[in-house]
Amino acid sequence: MDINHIELSAKVVADLYGSTLIDEKTSSVVQQAVAPPAETGPARTDKPDTAWKTLGNNQRNILVVVDNPGITYLADNELTFLTGVLGACKLTLADVAILNLHTHPGAGYKELVSHFNSKVVLLFAVNPADFGLPVSFPYYQLQPFAGCTFLYAPSLPDLENDRVEKSKLWVCLKRLFNL
Repeated sequence: MDINHIELSAKVVADLYGSTLIDEKTSSVVQQAVAPPAETGPARTDKPDTAWKTLGNNQRNILVVVDNPGITYLADNELTFLTGVLGACKLTLADVAILNLHTHPGAGYKELVSHFNSKVVLLFAVNPADFGLPVSFPYYQLQPFAGCTFLYAPSLPDLENDRVEKSKLWVCLKRLFNL
């Protein structure tokens, strides 16, 4: 099975999305309420203390970062594609935390990696510099930094619609997750 031919049964899809989908009609949002990370320096005044809005349970400490204005997490087609990619990597939504950086302006890698105890950070169309990283690296380069491995890739819709880019991502993910 490769990333282009993932087939999930109806039961598996129901199990994956049982309590994680967003019902736009009733405005119910899945939210993981957590305390902000402890800071040792002076109190920050540029960002109020709010709960991090994430999708997933972060059981494997993998942070997926996107930047989608107007959407809480991901569009349905993006979530479907990402779920397929995760499935090909032998991961589920329970293994990751999906964070829309657009809903958390000013959040940077230090506080996010620390708070989510991330070992792997996947940046989809989020430039490393915009994420606050002091290192610059191109798409599809596994970049170790600060005890974490970062992977920068194009947006999920761009990947879904481009077979060549999708295969480049797959090569990196196989190396990253020892597949």
